[in-house]
Amino acid sequence: GLERGAKNQFSTFSNFITTVNQKKEGIGNRNSPTQHVIPNIKNVRDLPPICLDVRQKQRISVDTLPQELKAPVPPEPSLPIRTKTVKDFQDDVEKAKSSGDWKAVHDFYSTTFDSFLEINAAFKKDTNSPFNTTEDSGINAKFVNVVYDALLNTPQDVQKSVLKGIINGLLQEWKGPRTKDDLRAYCILLQNPQFSNTSTYVIYAHLLRQIAALTEADHHFLVHWSKKISQKRFKQLVDRLLQFISLRLFPAKPEEFPPMVKCTWWIPSAAKVLSLFNAANSLISPPIISYTEFYNSTLDHIDLMEEYHNWQCYGNSHRFSFCQYPFIISIAAKKVIIQRDSEQQMISIARQSLVDKVSRRQKPDMNMLFLNMKVRRTHLVSDSLDELSRKRADLKKKLKVTFVGEAGLDMGGLTKEWFLLLIRQIFHPDYGMFTYHKDSHCHWFSSFKCDNYSEFRLVGALMGLAVYNSITLDIRFPPCCYKKLLSPPIVPCDHNTLVGICDVTLDDLFQIMPELAHGLSELLSYEGNVEEDFYSTFQVFQEEFGVIKSYNLKPNGDKIAVTNQNRKEYVQLYVDFLLNKTIYKQFAAFYYGFHSVCASYALLLLRPEEVEILVCGSPELDMSALQRSTQYEGYQKTDLTIRYFWDVVLGFSLDLQKKLLHFATGSDRVPVGGMADLNFKISKSETSTNWLPVAHTCFNQLCLPPYKNKKELKQKLIIGISNAEGFGLE
Repeated sequence: GLERGAKNQFSTFSNFITTVNQKKEGIGNRNSPTQHVIPNIKNVRDLPPICLDVRQKQRISVDTLPQELKAPVPPEPSLPIRTKTVKDFQDDVEKAKSSGDWKAVHDFYSTTFDSFLEINAAFKKDTNSPFNTTEDSGINAKFVNVVYDALLNTPQDVQKSVLKGIINGLLQEWKGPRTKDDLRAYCILLQNPQFSNTSTYVIYAHLLRQIAALTEADHHFLVHWSKKISQKRFKQLVDRLLQFISLRLFPAKPEEFPPMVKCTWWIPSAAKVLSLFNAANSLISPPIISYTEFYNSTLDHIDLMEEYHNWQCYGNSHRFSFCQYPFIISIAAKKVIIQRDSEQQMISIARQSLVDKVSRRQKPDMNMLFLNMKVRRTHLVSDSLDELSRKRADLKKKLKVTFVGEAGLDMGGLTKEWFLLLIRQIFHPDYGMFTYHKDSHCHWFSSFKCDNYSEFRLVGALMGLAVYNSITLDIRFPPCCYKKLLSPPIVPCDHNTLVGICDVTLDDLFQIMPELAHGLSELLSYEGNVEEDFYSTFQVFQEEFGVIKSYNLKPNGDKIAVTNQNRKEYVQLYVDFLLNKTIYKQFAAFYYGFHSVCASYALLLLRPEEVEILVCGSPELDMSALQRSTQYEGYQKTDLTIRYFWDVVLGFSLDLQKKLLHFATGSDRVPVGGMADLNFKISKSETSTNWLPVAHTCFNQLCLPPYKNKKELKQKLIIGISNAEGFGLE
């Protein structure tokens, strides 16, 4: 906010405008680039409306256009000559601070921000150069930063003069397309720190509206220019936009803003501009800031399902929904959408089964409402795959697991146990479906050819069931897997369309086979003669069941030598061969299996990294966070037994902490919302202290006898959590 001067320096924008309106008689020719225009509030609000590009059931983003694409370039008007340098400006500020005379600084600010032409005259690196490319905005970023850093420490009349000048520029009557100087001015104005103050939000909203309404080609330039902004400034811009959205949704002082019905375009405009920064962020590797920095946690408190249904129902209209900009929605909020969407599908499928049964005059059975899995522990994989194969029509019903010969009733705990044991066995190297890479600590699909890939489909269905039933799995797939799983996010109607194929890079290979990727990286950077020293062709070799087989990366690849000129193509084809082509049938079966359960438009909202979090949860255990959120029944958190318990648990090794989590909850993974989402409870067991602790995994509940000392508690707890397989009834 603004730090100097009276606390209510900009009490409301309306008051400021009222004061300014008293000077209306001074208005001259409106088209003069440096003429000061004083608007009334009506003019401010009646700027051209923004037209949203809402695509049905697709996320809105800025399409990165080809570099050669240029917007129509209107003639640039000649700029005024301004010679002030960073050093000159800093000297002026220092003199003003020491003398108290801010006239020189005031004149600089009021002149510079009086029009878009003046902004360019002050901050353009070279006023004689057009700077019409995406590679260089031509903005003197250092000067912009110095001027804005000093602005908040100037007297209020200086700060008000800047805002008045910005209003001038926004009210200019535009004729024809925007020039690159106009785009530069927008880029500079967005960085104004005054827009962190709610009293400036009316002006800020109109700035955002004009930027949002620019052409796609203009947006293309702004995206590429934005990626050159420093990380600190970039994050400030994003945070300012997120704060603007949050405070418009939930204003601390509603009277500060116009009524919501009169400014429904505020949030859509801000979301569109935020999408430009999101696009810029995605163009850089690594990104400028984490994708999680775009999350707006305020949206966790709105009716997300209404947003989701609006997006599904009105996707082709101009009706706004945050689902059009999924990068703003947090993973916790997306999980809620997916859970509720899954629940609605479960209810719908169960209702249909009931109706079908009644229509055939058959007696309804409660079991028909569930996907009932009956498996033997000794034949876990074969029984599970048989059950899933036979009950494909029931995959979207609520999952219920029974272990043959055990009396446990599945209220959620047996399901978690089944997933954990099944995944552990399927991914064992001896099973042969997946290869474990020790260097990267992850699994990847075996490239061995076989006659039937149905088991891969069933593994995909298993992973889909976990997401559908909100179960986290201990699966170690590389990020590339989840990128392929969303390629495309909705199963295509045409079965001839390739699925699970995505653009892969050397970075993706590094995450799976780091040693091979390092070798290919060395090839790319080799300074000698590649053809003579490596003597390689566009042909690669793989061992399959003890037999070496050769594959051409392109037609007649065995006759094409790898040279300094074509080595990039060789590396790209090799990576594509390893991560797409050799495992295509395996991954396609896996893809169809996953989407046979998780067929939801909600998947369009997710990034690959978010799918991984939904499937696997987080491996990071914060037992202190668990302690803070734990509920007690029969105990108080100050009781001696509870203090002994947490002393012991916080001193456990990571392996023992995971065993405790598995013992009490049925999974050793942390859900999306963190430890607090476990709803972990410790209950007092009125049994003898000779007994071991007991867990109700369906309810994430640990029943703890009141052991007499810490040593006894630790001994009994370790025995209990280290021998925890099987269920019984009390």
